[in-house]
Amino acid sequence: MSKHNTIDKAAIIKEYQLSDKDTGSCEVQIAILSARIAHLTNHLASNKKDFHSRRGLIAMTSLRRKLLNYLKANSLDRYNNIIQRLKLRK
Repeated sequence: MSKHNTIDKAAIIKEYQLSDKDTGSCEVQIAILSARIAHLTNHLASNKKDFHSRRGLIAMTSLRRKLLNYLKANSLDRYNNIIQRLKLRK
């Protein structure tokens, strides 16, 4: 899968990781998904008929919601922290 986007995954991972070797915690996954969602939202603003990408956007938002629900159920402090850092609605 080739990506032409401008998302810097390494910078996102470095900012949201919990430890030096952490690349897959909920916070990192949510931050990467949020960046991809923002990028795809901008793409869809100018390409209104791109229904395949719209379907991918819906899947990404659904996955992010599931990760947030998991984090909320298991660690409310981490959930509140990531919501504030990414400026997401509750």
